[in-house]
Amino acid sequence: MFEAWYLRSENVTEQEETLRLALRNLSDEQRSLFYKQYATQIKDPDTYAALNWFFVSGLHNFYLKEWLAGILDLMLMLIGCILLFFIMPLGVALLILVSVIELPALFRSQIIVADYNNKLGWRLLKPLQNMP
Repeated sequence: MFEAWYLRSENVTEQEETLRLALRNLSDEQRSLFYKQYATQIKDPDTYAALNWFFVSGLHNFYLKEWLAGILDLMLMLIGCILLFFIMPLGVALLILVSVIELPALFRSQIIVADYNNKLGWRLLKPLQNMP
């Protein structure tokens, strides 16, 4: 949820390069298996950004399987919308708060999704490294 605030592109790029180097140490068969699994699970930064742009309600979190953050965003958005009818200033404040928290994620979608894909790559690589 707050990864847009703390992720550094240099670190993500370094992790990606380390993953590439680790993949070079695999056999051709292991590498092929890795890429078959990886290709079906990687996420697209443009889809993430579109979900964030059109639906600030947290759908972009669900896209990256961040269920808790997605539910929290969705609940805050719904509560803010409901409060617009009863206590308008509080509803507006809540909607602005959610927007301020999530707006950086829109502009940093490339780096956030690259970080997710790096973590996915490492998760898929570990079992392959232990194979004989």
